[in-house]
Amino acid sequence: MSVSTQGLRLRSGSQWLSDATELLSSMRFAIALLSVICIASVIGTVVKQHEPINNYVNQFGPFWAEVFGSAGLFTVYSAWWFLLILAFLVISTSLCIIRNTPKIFADFKAYKENIREQSLKAFHHRAEGSVDEVPEAAAHRIGQQLLGSGWKVKLQSRETPQGTGWMVAAKAGAANKVGYLAAHGAIVLVCIGGLLDGDLVVRAQTWFNGKTPFTGGGLIADVPAQHRLSPQNPTFRGNLLVSEGTSSSTAVLPQASGVLLQDLPFSVELKKFIVEYYETGMPRLFASDIVIHDLETGEKKEARVEVNHPANHRGINIYQSSFDDGGSRVKLQAVPMQPMAKAFDVEGNIGGSTELSNGEQRMTLEFTGLRVINVENFANAGSATDVRKVDLRQSIESRLGSGHKTVTEKTLRNVGPSVNYKLRDSAGQAIEYHNYMLPVELDGQHVFLLGMRETPQEPFRYLRVPADENDSMDGFARLRAALADPVLREQAVRRYAAGSVEGGRADLAEALAASATRALDLFAGAESVKPANGGAPVSGGLQAVSTFLETNVPEADRERAGDVLVRILNGSLFELLQLSREKAGLAPAARDEATQRFMTQAVISLSDTFFYPAPMTFLLKDFTQVQASVFQVARAPGQNIVYLGCVLLIVGVFAMLYVRERRLWVWLAPRESGSAATMALSSNRKTLDADREFDLLKTQLLKVNP
Repeated sequence: MSVSTQGLRLRSGSQWLSDATELLSSMRFAIALLSVICIASVIGTVVKQHEPINNYVNQFGPFWAEVFGSAGLFTVYSAWWFLLILAFLVISTSLCIIRNTPKIFADFKAYKENIREQSLKAFHHRAEGSVDEVPEAAAHRIGQQLLGSGWKVKLQSRETPQGTGWMVAAKAGAANKVGYLAAHGAIVLVCIGGLLDGDLVVRAQTWFNGKTPFTGGGLIADVPAQHRLSPQNPTFRGNLLVSEGTSSSTAVLPQASGVLLQDLPFSVELKKFIVEYYETGMPRLFASDIVIHDLETGEKKEARVEVNHPANHRGINIYQSSFDDGGSRVKLQAVPMQPMAKAFDVEGNIGGSTELSNGEQRMTLEFTGLRVINVENFANAGSATDVRKVDLRQSIESRLGSGHKTVTEKTLRNVGPSVNYKLRDSAGQAIEYHNYMLPVELDGQHVFLLGMRETPQEPFRYLRVPADENDSMDGFARLRAALADPVLREQAVRRYAAGSVEGGRADLAEALAASATRALDLFAGAESVKPANGGAPVSGGLQAVSTFLETNVPEADRERAGDVLVRILNGSLFELLQLSREKAGLAPAARDEATQRFMTQAVISLSDTFFYPAPMTFLLKDFTQVQASVFQVARAPGQNIVYLGCVLLIVGVFAMLYVRERRLWVWLAPRESGSAATMALSSNRKTLDADREFDLLKTQLLKVNP
């Protein structure tokens, strides 16, 4: 029997209904639906699902993000068209099975022993010969041989003009047809399991039970009932975030326009979250030691949840999904970046905020993140190796100030903890900052990395601040404060001029002091310069010095004048450093290579501080980490159905690919001496195995040499 691709034909009713039924029940329609589902699954794999809309706008742009969102490509597996295709595939495949199953079962019983002798001569595999036995004896012998080889045999006697002839009809490999039923049944089971475990039931509750997504904020306990699903909900899949030492019994189900809250029949208490890392900084082990508290019986059950090793209670699986900060306590130190700012300490919890004031200016400090481990690649700018997929080298190359390149070999190093925070002004505008707790060694110089970005779509740009001999920012902060003090600037200029002029010539010292005063005032922002092209005045940093040269020095003399002015500026800043140390009661800085590297980086960093958007930066001084575990909780009644479907699919595919259906006929006609034999073999696939088998059967049954 060959399986037809045509569908069911109705013998009554209108023509359009007959055509629609035939199309829906045809194999070609089921294959087309299956192809569309495969394409949609590829899209759902490539495009991240259930991400915030801003992520898609950043990736695809506003126009295409809206187009893709309208098509449901960001929630493929719960899109209405995907569920509709699944439903049609179930119906179509079921109709295919219903249409072909009676034929297959009828074919199981049929041996087709009534085939004519002339028809046997039309087969590809055919042979003729003679045997010494009479037809009946030969038929029984051949039948016994075939039965011993695993064939099913049926014998039929026929009356002919020459006498009684015998037909031997045999068949083998009927499991090939079972493979057809198993494979198609597997498709139906997998689709039904997918429909049961999808959000179809949740959507039905929003359509018919008055449930609506929640879009506000506040405590979970205060969310109204119309946004909550019952613990008896037959199927769901949501996220549960639990901090160490706390418990939770409400899962969050993301929806397109908000979230639904799923009440659980138990609460999950996180005793301890365990995470271990490889040397590359990638997590090696996620594990959560939890206690499950049954809300109905009061039962307590301890369990450990690891990746691929979920816990189960009341038919709900608890999977280890990810981890997050659970409200760690951090202590930050404010380091002034502008003259009017003051140093102070502030404490808070990750996820919280505090109010700050700078005179009439008021800001909100939001504690957004703590990273205890940051393993970075300090060699390959194109490789991201830390646990949160942040490439420090790549970010530094686009930081404030000059670029930084590297051609060294791959080097992975843990650079220690870092803190993320936002400073939000009174208008609600926020800038995000990412500062590392410890100095990082770059090109032989220890620097503090102070990152900032104005929008989440941008990469962090980093300001590199040199660390002093004690690996702190105190030396730079003192130098920055001294630069803003006109009295100290004047003293530094006098010292520099007195130490640079030989012979005590007062006229040269006076001229040098005037040049140094001008350079230092320009660099400190005490004097602004208007560009020659008429743009906005430039104040502070190397940019002001450069603008001054472009405005007041002829182009032919700018390079020489620039070298002189930079040497004067560096010398004055070094004296300013010494004055800042004297004022702090410290010994003078040595005139060595380490101090020179510090001053070189300090000049660049001081110049960049004029572009820093905040009056201060916050360094992480201390923290108490509190970790949180992110669980995925799921009640999946279709899971076992899908597993059964997968088993049937494997059985069906192997049966159809590796089991050959064969039918054999041997017609034995009477002769004066013995019998005349005609043999034919039919197979559903033409293979070399079929050729070899037929040659073997000719030899064994008819004694005919191949």
